[in-house]
Amino acid sequence: MALRLHDEPGVEETVDLVLEYALKAVGADYAGVIFVHSKTRVETVAATDPLIERLDEIQVETGQGPDFSALGDVLSIIVDDTTTDRRWPAWADMVARAGVRSLLNVRLYTTASVIGTLNLYGRNPHQFSADDQAVAHVIARHAAVAIGAARKERHLWQAVDARKRIGQAQGILMERYDLTPDKAFAVLLRYSQDKNIKLRLVADQLVENGSLPE
Repeated sequence: MALRLHDEPGVEETVDLVLEYALKAVGADYAGVIFVHSKTRVETVAATDPLIERLDEIQVETGQGPDFSALGDVLSIIVDDTTTDRRWPAWADMVARAGVRSLLNVRLYTTASVIGTLNLYGRNPHQFSADDQAVAHVIARHAAVAIGAARKERHLWQAVDARKRIGQAQGILMERYDLTPDKAFAVLLRYSQDKNIKLRLVADQLVENGSLPE
C-alpha cells in the first residue's frame, strides 16, 4: 500500500487510492477525505458518493461535527449511532436522517501539520470496531505522508513554472525597452505592488496578451 501511494503522481490520485484501500480494509459503506484549511474552513477533496459531500456540507452549515476535531488533539473518533450520539446534536440528527448511522473519523497529519481527516461511514449502528479503528489509523498514517509528499511536489512544480513565466516576461521587457534583467524584473515587481496583483499573474498577462495590467 505504501509504495503504491507514493507512486501516485498527484494529490487527487493519492487521495482516490486512499479511499479505495479504506473501503476494502475497513468495510465501510462510504468514504471521504477532507482537508482542513483553517479552524472554520474544511474542503471535501474526494468522496465515494455524493452523499458524503452533503454530509460534509452539514458540518459547515451547523458549525459542528467530528471533522473539526481534527484541529485538536483527538486522533480518531467513532460515532456508534448517530441517533443517540449527542456530542454534535445538530449534525448527528441530519446525518441520521440521511441514512448514515456510524462514523469512523481518523486524523490525517504529519509532524509538520494537520492535513485533514479520513472519514468512513456506515449505514448500520455500531458498524466499526476497535480493530477497524486500528486499521484506519495505519491507512491514515501512510496516506498523510503520501499526500504531504504529493503536495510538496506540486508546489515545487508550480514554483518552477512561475519562475519560467516571470523569466519569459522579463525577456519581453528587455527586448522591447532595451532593459537589463534586473530592471525588467523591477518593472514587473512595481506593477505587481502598485496593482496588488501577484507577480506570476502580471507575468502571465504580459506573456499572453503582450501588455502589462492597466
